[in-house]
Amino acid sequence: MTARKKWSADVTGHSDAMDLEDHVFESDEAKKIAASLKRSAEHSDRRKAEPFQSAMSMLNFYINRAGSNLPDERRKVLEKAKDELRAAFGREKQD
Repeated sequence: MTARKKWSADVTGHSDAMDLEDHVFESDEAKKIAASLKRSAEHSDRRKAEPFQSAMSMLNFYINRAGSNLPDERRKVLEKAKDELRAAFGREKQD
């Protein structure tokens, strides 16, 4: 494993922002990913931002670190998880 992969895996597994449930980003259901991130953010006593911001930041971090290695189907699920996360926190996108 390269240092880069090890570093990003360490961040998602042991973030100072919050503790994530195991395999949270592997679900095929965007709603489950969002619910898990919401739970983790709300229960964390180490996060520096509001729960919504911490959860969204972790999701964006995961997507960005995967970059072009992220298959289109996974990217679609994770992008949908952003919308589900907004809805879970009552922050739906404004049109």
